[in-house]
Amino acid sequence: MPIARRPLRRAFSLLGLLFSLILPVLGAEKPRVRAEDYVIDAEISPKTHKLSAHAKVRFTALEEVNFATFELNNALRPSRILDAAGHTLAGERISQENAIRVNFPASLAKGSSNTITFEYEGTLATADDSPVEGLKLAYVGEDITYLLYPGRWFPVTNYGIDRFTATINITAPAGMLVVGSGTSSTKGNTTTFSWQKPSFPGTIIAGAFDVTTSGNTRVYVRAGKKPYAATYAETAAKELEYFSSIYGPSPSPVLKVVELPDDTVPMWWAPEIAALAGRDITGKVNYRLLADCVAHQWWGATVSAASKDDWWLVDGGARASEMRYVQNAAGDQAFEDATRDMAVGALAYDTTPLGSIGRLDTFSPEFQALVTDKGGMIFHMLRWVIGDAPFDKTVREFMSAFGGKPAHVSDLQAIAEKNCNENLTSFFSQWVDGTGAPEFKMKYTILRARKGFRVVGQISQDLDLFRMPVELKIDTDGQSEIKRIEVVGTDSQFSVETFGKPRRLTLDPNNWVLKNSSDLRVRIAIRRGQELTAQGSLAEALAEFNKALEANKNSSLAHYRIAEVFFLQRNFQAAANAYRDSINGDGEPRWTEVWSHVQLGKIFDVTGQRQRAVNEYRQAIQTNDNTQGALDEARKYLETPYQRPKESQ
Repeated sequence: MPIARRPLRRAFSLLGLLFSLILPVLGAEKPRVRAEDYVIDAEISPKTHKLSAHAKVRFTALEEVNFATFELNNALRPSRILDAAGHTLAGERISQENAIRVNFPASLAKGSSNTITFEYEGTLATADDSPVEGLKLAYVGEDITYLLYPGRWFPVTNYGIDRFTATINITAPAGMLVVGSGTSSTKGNTTTFSWQKPSFPGTIIAGAFDVTTSGNTRVYVRAGKKPYAATYAETAAKELEYFSSIYGPSPSPVLKVVELPDDTVPMWWAPEIAALAGRDITGKVNYRLLADCVAHQWWGATVSAASKDDWWLVDGGARASEMRYVQNAAGDQAFEDATRDMAVGALAYDTTPLGSIGRLDTFSPEFQALVTDKGGMIFHMLRWVIGDAPFDKTVREFMSAFGGKPAHVSDLQAIAEKNCNENLTSFFSQWVDGTGAPEFKMKYTILRARKGFRVVGQISQDLDLFRMPVELKIDTDGQSEIKRIEVVGTDSQFSVETFGKPRRLTLDPNNWVLKNSSDLRVRIAIRRGQELTAQGSLAEALAEFNKALEANKNSSLAHYRIAEVFFLQRNFQAAANAYRDSINGDGEPRWTEVWSHVQLGKIFDVTGQRQRAVNEYRQAIQTNDNTQGALDEARKYLETPYQRPKESQ
């Protein structure tokens, strides 16, 4: 399967792929002010890619200050900065931080509320001046305009932490439909959005959209995606209803699902907004990515992080919510498979404790993997440790207590401890303040008992401070039995009784605990290799894939990823060898077979061996596996030989 068509956030995650671009260290200094309200007037000129705006910012001084720093996209140039009385203030551009430092003529007292107005303009056409290197987050164009909050298209303080209210007036050419957060009204070519509950309403998307409405859910797509809009509206409405049943009402009953182009992040959220890249709006609904995005109406829009070290509460809470929706919609097996994916991300960069991630770049692969996947695993494990009913009560009370406010991890812990009547210090210490995961080993003896059998054994692992219940599945002559065993320290004894004779014992069969294994190490190496491939670091990617082969020399996925790298390098002989090794490997995952045949067909077409190419395309079709449109691809090249795109030659 070609890299460009693999959603890495779901084999691991496309979100992780695009977020792996390095973000300059923003907000390295302690925040001095907190922005609380915006009145923004902005005009977009799609033909020239120009944005002209002025933003009135009300902020509070967090200490006595004589200057303040606001993050603002480097492509936007302030022409004037004014205080509340209309006096001009001096501003200094700090390009390496995508920021403007504003100097005040006199010190502002701690706790005082102040207002300044920025007048600015600039061209938003490329990613050259983006706050995230190489990734467009703010763009003005004729086909579509998107001004995402992380694009810093307006002056921002303490990105992702400071909640704010906003009134945003967007003037756009006739025919462009503008989407934003809050109540809206239109006068002439100007659309006004008002969001008056502190949150993160700073995202605007405009274009020639078709609108499909289902109840309070609206789907905004471009013409080519219109056939799928009704299904996405229905799915989003179901997800909104499901999460409401767990967490309580969302901050708004309205949800707007909006199509983004494929040249930016694969998904983004804001109050009332769930935005997905066009490639993920197809006949087969990407309900997992949509569920993650919808869940941010609670994890982010409702409750947010009080500091960067608490960020995992937001993205981890949404990721765990996605897992629960998978369980609800697709069953336990799909839930377990999805949880394995999450575990790979959780351990991919597990060298920094979650409680100390404030020093990492927000969009780095390390930060994203930790807050999203390890954060999601913590919620997942907490549910297992305290039980479904106490967990649901905990998250509902958490939403109620901190709705519209930032929260610390300690706030979640306190509510969980109250509802389960247990001290959870060891749990949060292990998973939030520590790194690593246990690798379980088990030995046991089966004995006859008065009413059946007794299994006496020992579970060992390598983390001395580890303490957590672990599920033990015992397959017997009759039905399987599940026991809950408390594992404490490096060696834990257990003794359980069964009615039927035990045939096989499996520890943590449902993946409730984040744990290491040889299989997981293979998948982690492959994930890291994929990310390096996406960044163009092909030599480093090959090194990671070879680590996977050291752990499992028959890994079809590792061989396939190696073949992709060789194909990118136009080393077609080496690529063909690796695709053959993938076909002859362990067959995991199943799609590697069909896509290896497709890719071999392409190699033979490129090297002028048409008959051999046709044979490979036919073998691909015989697999009857249409993962990511593999069969469609094979049939296409049966009709017309594959040719490498000109830009690749």
